[in-house]
Amino acid sequence: MAVGVVVNPVAGSGRMRRVWPAAREALARRFGELIVEETAAVGEASLYARKLSLEGAEIVIAAGGDGTISEVADGLLRAGGGSQLGIMPAGTGSDLARGLGLDGDVEAAADRIASGSTRTIDAGCVNYIDEHGALASRHFINISSLGVSGPTARAVNDAKTGDRMSGKAVFLWHTVRELIRYRFQDVRIAIDDQPPFEARIALVAVANGRFFGGGMMIAPDAILDDGLLDIVVIHGRSKLSLIKDIRLVYSGAHRKLASCTFLRGQKVVIEPLGDPLANGALLDVDGESPGHIPATFEIRPAALTLRC
Repeated sequence: MAVGVVVNPVAGSGRMRRVWPAAREALARRFGELIVEETAAVGEASLYARKLSLEGAEIVIAAGGDGTISEVADGLLRAGGGSQLGIMPAGTGSDLARGLGLDGDVEAAADRIASGSTRTIDAGCVNYIDEHGALASRHFINISSLGVSGPTARAVNDAKTGDRMSGKAVFLWHTVRELIRYRFQDVRIAIDDQPPFEARIALVAVANGRFFGGGMMIAPDAILDDGLLDIVVIHGRSKLSLIKDIRLVYSGAHRKLASCTFLRGQKVVIEPLGDPLANGALLDVDGESPGHIPATFEIRPAALTLRC
């Protein structure tokens, strides 16, 4: 069996670099020879995963955080989705792993991947405007969002925290800091064939999974294999109230707030209103911020097979 591994050594503020020798040994004991590709820049994980899949790898393992896992999934889907995706989580947030009930122990992860047990899940696809003003697209498997989460993702990825702060603390600190700086943006949202509506937003999450931001249960009703996206709109009202209510998001209790709207659909189109520069909200796609709206999000049912 051909098994490829895409490793992001800087995932989890360098945690993957520290655990990779043990992880590689654990995987080698179960699979024998591995084809290992190590990333050095954003976007490489997708390219490596596509290459491994096209060259016949039956399993491609993503060793890293949510961004690495998302990029590997993107590469597999671009290759046709024939390879199974294994997950060796070691990120700052590890929100997809949290939603799947996976821990970060390398022996346990290797056992799961080697067990032969599989699960088929949906994937999302987002078309957006990249940093150069060009149309771009990529897949996501957990959550894509826009608004304050975009600058938060950039701040978290730029932070050098090491082991001094937990993933939850890192995301909470940067979320509050970016929210204080954030100017609410005006957008138009259209879901499937329903009439579009306008909103002043702090955040819009388009979710396949439940968790983001280091453990925030932003989409408490989301299911990874139901063929639907859960759309959560947090309206831009009082910043003080939003900061106070962040604690509710960790348990999903924000579903009771008047400032939050919960919707479902298969296709979501979000466009800036008025000045596109002022209201072109930044995206967060599984923990990375590759561009901004206008953006179109669509679900791809049963697109990925997880080896877990």
